[in-house]
Amino acid sequence: MAGLHEFELQVDRLRKKIEELKQMGKHDPAVIEEIERKFQKKIEEFYRNLSAWDRVQIARHPNRPHAVDYIRAVFEDFVELHGDRHCGDGKAIVAGFAKFEGESVCVIGQEKGRETKEKIERNFGMPLPEDYRKALRVMKLAEKFRKPIITLVDTPGAFPGIEAEEHGQSEAIARNLLEMSKLKVPVVSVVIGEGGSGGALAISVANRLLMFENSIYSVISPEGCAAILWQSQDKVKEAAEALKLTAEELKKLGIVDEIIPEPLEGAHRDWETTFENFRNYVKKHLDDLKKLSPEELVENRYQKFRKIGAF
Repeated sequence: MAGLHEFELQVDRLRKKIEELKQMGKHDPAVIEEIERKFQKKIEEFYRNLSAWDRVQIARHPNRPHAVDYIRAVFEDFVELHGDRHCGDGKAIVAGFAKFEGESVCVIGQEKGRETKEKIERNFGMPLPEDYRKALRVMKLAEKFRKPIITLVDTPGAFPGIEAEEHGQSEAIARNLLEMSKLKVPVVSVVIGEGGSGGALAISVANRLLMFENSIYSVISPEGCAAILWQSQDKVKEAAEALKLTAEELKKLGIVDEIIPEPLEGAHRDWETTFENFRNYVKKHLDDLKKLSPEELVENRYQKFRKIGAF
């Protein structure tokens, strides 16, 4: 993430310099205004021409809002449920029920954690089979009580460790894909950061898939792709371009239904605007889906995924 952070540091240094010039009061206000105008134009130009690798870095930005931040800011009266009723309680997925715009909904989010201790507890956002089984248990409860489901996708991928395999990682993901495809309630999934591989897909078999402007959604990370195809991490930028993992590319391919705009310099710069955009876009799609019958919702989801990959 060095490139992006270097750019951000340069921007912050210029901002501070402009503030210093203002405070000194020795310069013509018109000159400072012209400097600010050119400065803003330069920032806009940079963010209009982001590469796929730039988007990857923004999607992974440490200050980007996480699932728990959306739950606290956008939802009300959240009640978290624990345990998969099978072997444990994963911490990388948060699941429960809450109020969204006055309506009871099921909300499920992948959480990476912030401080080191929390990151370890959350397994760096890489779910275990227990996480996926818990998520499915809560989704089935939502279906039983006819509550819409909103999922927040943000994971580098499902945890690939031996313990996860011993607990049936592939089966847990496959089961979620199957069961989500048959849910008779509206399902809206939002990629808020990283959408990595089957680990992301396991909670995003939805009627509507939305992506934030600077989020990514891919079968593999650029680093993993570079390691397999070129055996070199020097090729991560080429891999990011080849994977077509940005919201814009995925919208063209018909995988994503709508792109949620972000503040100019990314979601991490303005959480309030980001939360407001999330609220408006999710509500719009939920309102549309609520017009469909349970049978139509299942058919709608089926047709959506049948079309993916057809040219």
